[in-house]
Amino acid sequence: MSDDETLIDRIYEAAFVPEQWQAVLDDLSARSGSAAGQLMVFNDIVPMQFRATDLTTPVMEEFRRGAWRDSGERITYFFRQPCYGFVLAHEYYPHEVREDASRRLMLEKGFDSQLGTLIPMPSGDLAVFAFERWRDLGVHEASAISYMNTVYPHLARAALVASRLGLERAQSAVSTLEALGVPAAAMTRTGKVMAVNELFATVGETILPIAFGGLAIASAPANKLFQEAIAHALTSTDGAVRSIPVPARDDQPPRIVHVLPLFRDARDTLFGAEILVAITNMRPGNLVPSSPILMGLFDLTPSEARLAMALASGKSLRQAASEMGLSFGSARTYLAHIFAKTGTNQQSQLVSLLKSSQPIMLPEPSVD
Repeated sequence: MSDDETLIDRIYEAAFVPEQWQAVLDDLSARSGSAAGQLMVFNDIVPMQFRATDLTTPVMEEFRRGAWRDSGERITYFFRQPCYGFVLAHEYYPHEVREDASRRLMLEKGFDSQLGTLIPMPSGDLAVFAFERWRDLGVHEASAISYMNTVYPHLARAALVASRLGLERAQSAVSTLEALGVPAAAMTRTGKVMAVNELFATVGETILPIAFGGLAIASAPANKLFQEAIAHALTSTDGAVRSIPVPARDDQPPRIVHVLPLFRDARDTLFGAEILVAITNMRPGNLVPSSPILMGLFDLTPSEARLAMALASGKSLRQAASEMGLSFGSARTYLAHIFAKTGTNQQSQLVSLLKSSQPIMLPEPSVD
């Protein structure tokens, strides 16, 4: 197993075992030429949660004590002008937005260049990954941005779980399944169901039991992607799709089926299972989905997400290619990749799916 595959395994493990995030962030910091990094989760119910490397933990503690409320301008700007994967803060934010309390705290510690991304969660939470570089080393290199975008889909899925379970401590197996707040099943590496939560009964028209204790998706194209995802869940296969769109069926809404591998300590939190399947609902609408949501849901690269978003807004493939500075042939190649990752085969079918992907509805987590 390569170092990259081991890191991806540990990212998914940290989603269920929050204490593992620090080591993961240390590793990502080193690989991106950063000195430190942090994961933050924002919502409207509880104060900001975070996990950070040693160098920025004191900064984040101070930030959480009050300065985080000054970060609203950055968040507001993001929802007005979504970023595509990982970006450099000094290039993405206008000066008046960038120079906030968090920036001042980092400058005081000797950091300058910041590489980060903001990932909107289906529940309405917002996950933020940020990596800091020492001032005397200059800005992050282009290769660092490219590398971080290769792990973006894995970070997005892990953040989906982490935002539901919290960043403070691991939970018991039963409470973990229920705390996810969405239909979920714990499975063996061969795809045999070990346990499901109560909400799983609500998706019986979408995902069905099959022989030998397995599961299948009622839509044949989606099921093909699902079975491939189960088969490759533990192998970190490059380019493997792990978030499968399922079209509406009868009175059932369109859904996304997420396949998450479980490793080491994460297995102890879910009955020793090796795979978690979680299902989120989509609500059809006429809104154009944001690029970060497309990247998180469908494993799209930043360029694929931009093209998909342009098509969903009503532009032709040729128009979208011209605006992105792509040849028509390159755009067709990107579109073929998008078709493969979303289980569609026509542009009209793709646009219909994407317009179902904007407001994703999850129950609010309990605050008890």
